[in-house]
Amino acid sequence: MRTITKYITILMIMLSLGACEKDGDKITVSGFDASVLSLNNDNIVLSLDNKDNEVLSIAWTKDQLTLSNPTMNAPASMPSFVVEASTSSGFESSITINPTANPHIITGLQLNTLAKNLSLEANVSSPVYFRVNSALGKNTPPKYSNVLTVNVTPYEVDMSRGFILNTDKEETGYILYAPNSDGEYSGFMNATAWYNWYLGEGDGTTWGNLPVDGNEFVLSSDESSHWNFWFPGLGGCYYTTLSTNTKEWTATYMPALTAAGDVTGDLTYVKGEVYWFISFTTTADNGRFTVSGDAKLYNKSTGTTDDAAIDKNIAFLPQSDNSLSFSFTEQASEFVVPTAGEYTLKLFLSDPTNLNYTITEGGTVIEEPISEYLYLPGIDDGISGSWTFDNYLRLISDVDSTFAGVVNVNSLWGYNMSLIIDEWNDVYKMGAAEGLLQFAGGSNIPAPDPGLYLIKADLKNLTYSHTAVSSLSHAGLNDNWDLSPMNETTVPGVYAASVTINAASEWGCKLYMNANWDEFFGGADGALTYLGSGIVDDATIDAGTYDLIANLCDASYVFLGNEVYITGFNDVWDFTTVVLTKTETGVYKGTATINAPSPWGMAIHIDQSWNRYFGGSFAELKYLGDNITDDQSLAAGTYNVTVDFINNTCTFTLAE
Repeated sequence: MRTITKYITILMIMLSLGACEKDGDKITVSGFDASVLSLNNDNIVLSLDNKDNEVLSIAWTKDQLTLSNPTMNAPASMPSFVVEASTSSGFESSITINPTANPHIITGLQLNTLAKNLSLEANVSSPVYFRVNSALGKNTPPKYSNVLTVNVTPYEVDMSRGFILNTDKEETGYILYAPNSDGEYSGFMNATAWYNWYLGEGDGTTWGNLPVDGNEFVLSSDESSHWNFWFPGLGGCYYTTLSTNTKEWTATYMPALTAAGDVTGDLTYVKGEVYWFISFTTTADNGRFTVSGDAKLYNKSTGTTDDAAIDKNIAFLPQSDNSLSFSFTEQASEFVVPTAGEYTLKLFLSDPTNLNYTITEGGTVIEEPISEYLYLPGIDDGISGSWTFDNYLRLISDVDSTFAGVVNVNSLWGYNMSLIIDEWNDVYKMGAAEGLLQFAGGSNIPAPDPGLYLIKADLKNLTYSHTAVSSLSHAGLNDNWDLSPMNETTVPGVYAASVTINAASEWGCKLYMNANWDEFFGGADGALTYLGSGIVDDATIDAGTYDLIANLCDASYVFLGNEVYITGFNDVWDFTTVVLTKTETGVYKGTATINAPSPWGMAIHIDQSWNRYFGGSFAELKYLGDNITDDQSLAAGTYNVTVDFINNTCTFTLAE
């Protein structure tokens, strides 16, 4: 039992415990004992592959406190808990973790950062000791739990590379470089106008923008509040610096580069690969020329205001080993072409660890491939609350530059069409009248009333159309070409029907919109294709009755029987351990017992052929996707499992 005496100097604490009748009254607390600590893992090998996985769960017991005055209640915040980690069982020195919940979950990246801060050697298994420190207040002696050990093998943390992350904090494949691993990153980037991004460091720190207006180039690492960085309203090539020491970043815009000397002309920028090139012909041996260009520096003092940007000049300095450097203060040095002829110079800037150039014989003509998707920012801001690139049409013909797709429309201000994610300037808008497009036009494309629409776009002839989707029917199964209506579900664009397959159809099955024989989807391997060939799954699955589910917005379909099978739990890969049974159209339920984390994740098979399955994640199932690894974070136990193919989700709930 611990005695707490009420004094005026700790009035706030006593207010939370309730008032006493006079100074000197004593309130006693009972039930405060040391917690019992438990961990779900005792040997963890960390790598980049599991950096985002939940690798360690730390849980502890919490006793119910009782006060001697029955009219008072102990605050919910008492006692307080802190997790301590140390390389010594005596905890002569330790790192504290403020838990966010009980149990407290630690990802691979977080544990690797903890190991780094504890000075553990990379690629070597070392013990880390954990205990829980509990206390009634800041000035009261703590009680310590039992000590448990986890053998941790961390991986090397590379602080020389800063990873460019998109708005969802996913890696884009591009980096900035700090050659001295000192937090001073730099490199060339391609950025669309107002491009949003973050920077992730090797130790797991994510940098964004200070969430205060007027501080566009000031850093913050507080992920709970920081905003994404954003570039100015000019798309193109930027030299970017970011300092975690000064907490500032800069963007130097390079609108053009020019060759001068024996070779003259403007270089062409290839934004997808971040390089510049020029094809030229020299008429004499030992032709010499330089490459330089005007630039504009945006930083903390200028913000993203174009008129305030600081004028610069960038000069390139070729080296004899074909490496490349540059300067904003020196004069450009010369490229040399020993023999007269036709050549192409390319300046490769995408890899800040290896800036280089080539001079090769012959000319170069760049033909930008048309995108597989035509994105529709603004088409659903009435649903999502913002302009995103989450909705898109799919390429139908790269010869004719035609696109089509079904979209759940709810647009407040109209929308644009873009071939590139996060491109805001080089977009298609409405032309001279509705139904016509204009590249970089002045007005948004007017959207129809909210609802489900087939949208078509022809970028060659600059036209577009909206067709409301009122129904979906299937035809062709068993060579029966009567239109059979499908049922709408609770998810816009998702339709379902019970179908019976007696024998394979010669031409497969097609899905027709609005009972119109000219508007249909075919497909294969779970993917729908507008005006595509018939779906021939009936040639490979057994005769019987199935639920046919089609998602027009995701352009996907699936034939489902009465059972589905989860493989991979406890590293058991068969069709008998976890069987889920259909409870309603598209929904399957059952139980699964987890004894140990699955090393390879799990898959949801819709038959026993091994060829038809869903992977992805619990939140977004994908046909033929990678194994689902969310199960690796689940503690041992028995779970009620629900797989919902209408919403493409999977949920696990601990059984009572």
